Amino acid sequence: MEVTETFQSAITAILANRMRSFLTILGIVIGTTSIILLISLTTGLQSYITSQIQGLGSNLIFVAPGRIGGARTPGGVQANRLTLRDSNNLKSSLLGQAQVSAVIQRTVTVNLGNKSDKNVAIFGVESNYPKLITSLETKQGRFFETSEEAAGKRVAVIGPTVAKELFDSGNPVNRTINVAGLKYIVIGVTSARGSAFGQDQDNVVYAPLPAVERQFGLDRLNTIYISANTPEEVKVIQEKATSTLKKRLSEDEFSILTQEQTLSTISQITGVLTLALGGITAISLLVGGIGVMNIMLVAVTERTREIGLRKALGAKPRDIRNQFLIEAITLSGLGGIIGIIFGFVFSLIVGRFITTIVPLWSVALSFGFAMLVGVVFGVAPAIRASKLDPIQALRYE
Repeated sequence: MEVTETFQSAITAILANRMRSFLTILGIVIGTTSIILLISLTTGLQSYITSQIQGLGSNLIFVAPGRIGGARTPGGVQANRLTLRDSNNLKSSLLGQAQVSAVIQRTVTVNLGNKSDKNVAIFGVESNYPKLITSLETKQGRFFETSEEAAGKRVAVIGPTVAKELFDSGNPVNRTINVAGLKYIVIGVTSARGSAFGQDQDNVVYAPLPAVERQFGLDRLNTIYISANTPEEVKVIQEKATSTLKKRLSEDEFSILTQEQTLSTISQITGVLTLALGGITAISLLVGGIGVMNIMLVAVTERTREIGLRKALGAKPRDIRNQFLIEAITLSGLGGIIGIIFGFVFSLIVGRFITTIVPLWSVALSFGFAMLVGVVFGVAPAIRASKLDPIQALRYE
C-alpha cells in the first residue's frame, strides 16, 4: 500500500469517529498550548527585565544587601547591614572614577484633600540619582538639588500616575501633597515609564534620602547604584568597590553585580524556570499520549475483522503497522497544530496585560513533542495490529 493511500485511510478512520478523535487529542492540545504559553511568559519576562536593566545605563553596578544565593538567617531572610556609611565610603574611594547613589524604598499612601493614591512606592534617593538612572527623566519642573537633599527638605518628584490620581489634568508643580502623614512640596513630574507585570512604574514619589530616612526611621539601604565613568572601567570599579565594602562588611552581607552579571543571573533563573514549567506541562503530553495509545488499542480491537480481510487480500504486516502508526501520528499532529494555535491566541490575550514573546523554537519544540508522543505511543498498537493472524481475525466477533 502506498504512503498516500495509507494516509488517506488513516484520515478516513479518524473522521469516522470525530468525537472520540477530538477527546483523544485533547491532552495533546492542552500540553502543547501550555508549553507555548509558559515559554512565551518566561521569555517575555526575561526580555522585559533585560530591557529595563539595559535602560538603566550600560556602566551601572548594583550593590544589594545580603549574598545572592548565600546563607540566610534562621527566619529565612538575609540580614540587611547596608547603610549610608557604606555609600559614603564608596563615594570617597571612587571619587573621580564613578558616581554613587544610595536608595531606600517604602510603600505609602499619598493624599491631596479628599483624593488619595494607595500603594505608592516612595524612593529616598540622592540628588545625583537621575545621572545614574538614564531612563529617569523629568518632564515638568525639576529634580531636587544637593542643597535641598543636605537640608533634608520635604520636596518630591512624582510619577505621572500620582499626578493624574491627585491633580487630574492640573499642574502639580509647587503644590503640596500628604505623604504618609507629612507634607511634601511637588517640584517635578517624571516622564512615563509604563507598567511591568502588574507593577505601575509611574505610581512613584522620589524624595531626598535624609527626609525619607527621618520620616520612616530607616537606617538600612535597599540598593546602592554605582555608575563608572566609562564602560571599560566597570570591572575595575567593581573590584575596588568590593574591596571598600569588605572593610566593614563580610562577603555574605552584600552582593555587587555588574549589568552583565545581573543579566546572566536573570537568564539562568528564567532558564531554570522554563525547564521546570516545561517539565510540568510535558505531563499533559504524556497523559495525551496514553490516551492516544488506549484509543488506538481500542481501534485495533474494533477493526480486527477489517485487518483480517485486508491481510487475506494481500496486505503485508508493514502496511497494517504503517496505517495504525500514521493514524496515531496524525492524531498527535492535529493536537499539536490546534495547541499551537491556542497557544498563540492565549499569548496574545495575556500579552495585553504583561509582556509575552512566542519564540519560533517553542513552536518547533511543542510540535516536535506532539509528534514524538504519536510515534512512541502509537508503536505498540500498530505492532499489535500487524501481528494479528488473518484467519483468527476473520473469525473475530
